[in-house]
Amino acid sequence: MLGDKLHAAFVRGDELPNLISPAGHTPILQRRRAAMIQSRVRMVAVVFGVLTPLWIVIDVTVFDWTLAVWLILLRLAASAAFLALALDRRTCDDLPGAWRRLAALLAIPTLFFGISHPLLYNQGVDDLRIAVSAGYGYLPFVMVAGLSVFPLTVVEGALFAAPMLAAHLSAGFYGSLVMPFPSYISALWLLALIAVVATLAAISQLHFMIALLEQAAHDALTGAFSRRIGEELLKLQVAHAERTAQPLAAIFVDLDDFKAVNDRFGHDEGDRVLRHAANTIRSLLRQSDALVRWGGEEFLVIMPDTAVDGAMIAVGRMRRAGFGRRPDGSLQTASIGVAEQTADRAADWESLVELADQRMYRAKQDGKNRVVATGAGAGTGAGTGTGAATAAGGSDADPWDSIVA
Repeated sequence: MLGDKLHAAFVRGDELPNLISPAGHTPILQRRRAAMIQSRVRMVAVVFGVLTPLWIVIDVTVFDWTLAVWLILLRLAASAAFLALALDRRTCDDLPGAWRRLAALLAIPTLFFGISHPLLYNQGVDDLRIAVSAGYGYLPFVMVAGLSVFPLTVVEGALFAAPMLAAHLSAGFYGSLVMPFPSYISALWLLALIAVVATLAAISQLHFMIALLEQAAHDALTGAFSRRIGEELLKLQVAHAERTAQPLAAIFVDLDDFKAVNDRFGHDEGDRVLRHAANTIRSLLRQSDALVRWGGEEFLVIMPDTAVDGAMIAVGRMRRAGFGRRPDGSLQTASIGVAEQTADRAADWESLVELADQRMYRAKQDGKNRVVATGAGAGTGAGTGTGAATAAGGSDADPWDSIVA
């Protein structure tokens, strides 16, 4: 546990791109980050929605009634906007949606500052009014510091801080509420420094989130995705495939007679067989594919933008490479079921996995070390009546050449 925490505290070289830009973030990370940003937007919006009107008492006490009325209206409008954002119960599963909500949260105080600044300029005729006006002038500092509560990349931190820096700079040219203009450049430098520190804090949050997600996402034994993460990833991929009308293949792999390995040779040997099989499968996949340990000796391969023919080519490679050897020296084989969302007209990700699982069991029933799939050019039925008989290639003596439906 201590080692995991220390690992999370240091940034590896391969992690830097993910901390600088969100372009390479995985769908799972994007989804988790979107949920956290949305949650914290609501939290901050509630706090500001409640606190903003409380300052009305000071405005009424300090300023002339005409100015106080404008500030009251401005505060009530800002509070209403904050509360509307906080009470928006629509779920936000995508990162662009989370960005829009964060931008809306930051836009409210930015507009408040931009409108209140001209109203308050030259109102400091006594020490009390100068002090209260200065409180309005320091609003950009509070806004920039607030970026630290969100898990953001360097690029995002810079983009979200830029409007607030621009508002502060524009106010300085108009006339600073806080200090004489010669000292204003120093204040602008301080604001930029606060923006950098807030962005570093945001990056630290993002790094910690990535480290925790990395630990939770992968099965410790095989390095494959855990089932919980696999289900979430599959849900995202199915939704994407439906939106873009692209194929999505699911390959269910079950190692044959694996229980006998544990019973005869012990769990250490069984773990070795599992690791070898997982490493072999993973080494043959594309970067866009995902390997999930579904349970025990069962693995699920998710292949986006892949039709049945492409999935069968991948299965052929797996079988030719082999799934390793059992402790007694015999070859470890696997029964495999293949399903594809478009060809099988799967209603959702559960249906897609269920079809692949059923075909895997059909392969088991038909003698193991087989593949049951769906596709064009079917020779014989495969449980659903759409099976395809396909050879992996190689000689008749090749033990990995038995792909039948």
